[in-house]
Amino acid sequence: MSPQDMAALWLTLRLAAVTVLVLLVIGTPLAWWLSQSRSRFKTVIEAIVALPLVLPPTVLGFYLLLALGPNGPIGSLSQALGGGTLAFTFTGLVIGSVFYSLPFVVQPLQGAFTAIGQRPLEAAASLGASPLDRFFTVAVPLARSGFLTAIVLGFAHTLGEFGVVLMIGGNIPGITQVISIAIYDHVETLQYAEAHLLSAMLLVLSFSILMLVYLLNRRFAVVHP
Repeated sequence: MSPQDMAALWLTLRLAAVTVLVLLVIGTPLAWWLSQSRSRFKTVIEAIVALPLVLPPTVLGFYLLLALGPNGPIGSLSQALGGGTLAFTFTGLVIGSVFYSLPFVVQPLQGAFTAIGQRPLEAAASLGASPLDRFFTVAVPLARSGFLTAIVLGFAHTLGEFGVVLMIGGNIPGITQVISIAIYDHVETLQYAEAHLLSAMLLVLSFSILMLVYLLNRRFAVVHP
């Protein structure tokens, strides 16, 4: 691979890793709240979380570009705090990826938390465990298969992003050019061998990641029926 393709691959892997870490921090408490709450606003929040599943990536990317741009609310705040503009930067890519991959992390976690039920939590409460203790000592260990699925799906989904990152970050080699955009560039310039190599790498990597999560989830199911 060319140095530019290597840079795109490294940038993509770094983007996926950072996005998953941010999503775990944001998505875990959100998923826990959704699994436990009976609020009238729960359905609205669930619909907002799931919106990237049905919204065209270019539409999401367009509105995020407006928000992150110098005249947008987030971009203006960033500039006022001395952080500069967020559009066409790696930070902007992370923000866009967090929004785009949000349901792939929140929904598996919400399902895992819901599957635990109330009995283990009530038993811990009867022993004097605080809500925070019940979450970290009961809910999180019992939902570890959900965490695994969320991490893998969030990472794999970020690897293949195209529309959102193109709208927010453009195509700046070494700064915002991810591997999916590099593949598109190769196809446009009729460099099919290079496009095939990068595409095959993504295909093998994505398949391997999914196989890993299925095998580990099956193992968890056998150990903890």
